[in-house]
Amino acid sequence: MRKLMFMAGVAVGYVLGARAGRERYEQLREVAGRAMSNPAVRNTMDTAAQSGRQAAVRAAGVVADRAGDHLPGPVTERLRSVGGHGGGAPDGGREAS
Repeated sequence: MRKLMFMAGVAVGYVLGARAGRERYEQLREVAGRAMSNPAVRNTMDTAAQSGRQAAVRAAGVVADRAGDHLPGPVTERLRSVGGHGGGAPDGGREAS
């Protein structure tokens, strides 16, 4: 996954910073389009997005539990709703241990 993210960063950096002109940009765009239409790449991206959402929900729950009393009310409420503490996720937004 890190390799994929690194390669995507390199490609974006090159497109944004290169002075190779429009032709090279179009070549890179075509390659990126083909990669994005690849079912394996799309599946990996969907899996990564799902994992990221789950990690964010767990992190929000931990922050709400540990620092909730020290944060402003609206922030705590938002963290609890994202983390499932406000009635969102049936398991409280956490993985079973």
